[in-house]
Amino acid sequence: MALKVKAVEKKVKFSKNDPGVWRYVMSPDLYIALSQEKVIKEAALRSGVSRGVMQACWDAAGEVIKAWATEGHSVALPGLGSMRFGLRAKSVEDVNDVKTSLIKTRRIIFTPAVDLKDELKNTAIQITCIDRNGNEVKRVTSADAGTIEDPEANENENGSENGSEQNTGGDNNTGGDNNGGGDNGGGFDTGS
Repeated sequence: MALKVKAVEKKVKFSKNDPGVWRYVMSPDLYIALSQEKVIKEAALRSGVSRGVMQACWDAAGEVIKAWATEGHSVALPGLGSMRFGLRAKSVEDVNDVKTSLIKTRRIIFTPAVDLKDELKNTAIQITCIDRNGNEVKRVTSADAGTIEDPEANENENGSENGSEQNTGGDNNTGGDNNGGGDNGGGFDTGS
């Protein structure tokens, strides 16, 4: 099994008036989102219990996870890791300046299990390169070390991502950002 990635040639602009430069921008080639019904059906087949029982367990687990996470707990997700809620907020020097308007966003933070990270590390990556005209020009299979990002190390070095904001989630593991397929690797405009 391998993860599929597309490297598509796009014009990258660093500002509105910048004419831009052509760069190959990689992003995961995501498959369709699997429906809850399909996941429950497959889990029922693998566990030997009926779909109805699996559906009841799925619903109950979802409610428990939601209830405990909103009470401030980090909740285990069997075989996957854990999740919890956190936030991004601006920091202030004076206690009198602390107010809810400092909160920028609320976050869902996922911390993967070691087994899941190992699975990702050992999964091959296949890259398909597509030029600006939509033509496939090259295919590459990974030969990298399979390094897995450690968001804790990146954020704990300076206490926050940009020095003016604080990321909190109830403990020291901030979980990092999951940019998925929408990240272009540089935080700049990738106008077509």
